[in-house]
Amino acid sequence: MSKTKFDSIIFDMDGTLWDAVDSYCKIWNITIAECGISHDPVSRRQLISLMGTTLDKIIDIILPEVSGSTEFLKMLDRNEQIYMPRFGGKLYDGVAETMPRLAEDYRLFMVSNCSSHGLPNFLHFTGLAPYISGTLSNGDTGLGKAENISAIAPRHGLQNPLYIGDTQGDSDACRRAGVEFAWASYGFGAVENPRYTLSTFSDILKIV
Repeated sequence: MSKTKFDSIIFDMDGTLWDAVDSYCKIWNITIAECGISHDPVSRRQLISLMGTTLDKIIDIILPEVSGSTEFLKMLDRNEQIYMPRFGGKLYDGVAETMPRLAEDYRLFMVSNCSSHGLPNFLHFTGLAPYISGTLSNGDTGLGKAENISAIAPRHGLQNPLYIGDTQGDSDACRRAGVEFAWASYGFGAVENPRYTLSTFSDILKIV
């Protein structure tokens, strides 16, 4: 496949750069216990099926009894601030080695549907902050992924960015934002007819 000249790369986080689902499960279950809610433990399988969804919608699905509750959302947010810097996640193979190589030639960014703490926690825990030029999340703006991808491009003067994600929602958001998409097939989701597919993270070097 011939390479396309992109001027920048935007990354999703969960399912693209790392797997932190087990840590998210712990934080959800700690919060549920602290709020005195009688509920089966949130499982890895549940959260994986909802990856890429905004937090308010995940709450609606997993805990409809507290849907719209600002108290539970505040507790979950607080516990993420406390525990994610400790629990963290596991980078996918090739991320730590490939990211510095990409940063030599491209400006790198992150856009995710996570909370406002998610991307800073990720960058602090993994040590990848020196390679990332900017971030934007649903928690920062209250907007969906398509809107945030559209917003980060003019903010940083990006002309032809490539977005790397792992779900159909990521692909759909890129289409709405008018940005090329590459599917991280090792992640959590399936994507219909992606133009670019990464079997491992380092496959990005074959595209750019």
